[in-house]
Amino acid sequence: MSAQQQVITIDDISADNAPAIYVAGGLGQFFDAVKAEVTGEVPDLTTVKGRARIASLAATVSKSKKAVETPGRDYLKRLKEMPKVVEAELREFVTKMDNLRDATRQPLTDWEDADQARKDRHVDGIQAIKDLAVFEEPPAATHVAKIIADLESVEINDSWEEFLAEAAQVKDQTLAKLRALHTERIQYEAEHAELARLRAAAEAQAQRDRDAEIARVAAEQARLQAEQQAQAEREAAARREQELLDQAAATKRAAAQAALDAEAAAERQRLQLELQAEQARTAAAQAEASRVAAEQRAEQDRLAAIRRQEEAVEQARLAEVARANAAADEILRQQQERQADVAHKSKILGEAKQALIGMNISEELAKAIVLKIARGEVPNVTIQF
Repeated sequence: MSAQQQVITIDDISADNAPAIYVAGGLGQFFDAVKAEVTGEVPDLTTVKGRARIASLAATVSKSKKAVETPGRDYLKRLKEMPKVVEAELREFVTKMDNLRDATRQPLTDWEDADQARKDRHVDGIQAIKDLAVFEEPPAATHVAKIIADLESVEINDSWEEFLAEAAQVKDQTLAKLRALHTERIQYEAEHAELARLRAAAEAQAQRDRDAEIARVAAEQARLQAEQQAQAEREAAARREQELLDQAAATKRAAAQAALDAEAAAERQRLQLELQAEQARTAAAQAEASRVAAEQRAEQDRLAAIRRQEEAVEQARLAEVARANAAADEILRQQQERQADVAHKSKILGEAKQALIGMNISEELAKAIVLKIARGEVPNVTIQF
């Protein structure tokens, strides 16, 4: 009867109970049942019925094998498909969780992007201030003065947020560089103007020398020409001597007039060159005055920058002192609250202990009971503080 029940159990194997059957050692019971059934009798091989019984028992083994193997193979196939199902399910779950994570974090991501953009604007603004002191070619002093004025108008206030100190420092450093460059360019332009003045003076002197030489040569040529003419006239005829002498005198007067005209032209040229030289000296003096004024302004600006820096440091120090005082006051307040709470609880516990002592309970036992109740170690009993 037991073997017959085991065979029926084999026939009842299904997808529902397969996970509990197809485990390590799980099929041994079915093998034992079939083995017991086919070995429990010894058919007589000498008879047709006995030999037919042996064939029937072997067929029973084959049928039982198939009854166990077929659902087992099906179960194994489902197990092989299970990783794909699990993988697809996990992949979909991971994708949805990633999307949920990104959507959950999106406000923080947007805030971080906006905060980074805000910081980038401040960094760009500070870099723009630094770039004001960078030039591809040496600038004119007037151009540098305009940049200084524009930079001085840039306000360094709370709109710079946490970059306030750096912006103030960069502005002061850039102004210092620009003012130094302005002083340098003023000095250079003054030296250039002085050089132009000296060059003009040298050219004027050279022109005067050339004019004097021209006048001297002209006078010398006139003198030689007059002497030659006079000598020729004397040699021509004695009777014309007086006439020749008069003619020579006239020639001398003409030569003298020519020399006077040449000297007058040379003087006019000299006066013009001296005027140009005086104008160059005036320009140099004006440039020197501008340089001195620029140095004074630079010194005033430097002192003002130092004052601003000191004021900023002092404000930061006062703010830190205020913060520290506030923190100290908060700590003191919390300590006082804790002390008051401890005192209040001690008073309540003391009153409870005295009440128990009034019930003829020893002080030590009353104290132990009150403490156990206060710690929540006594069920359904509490102390109201």
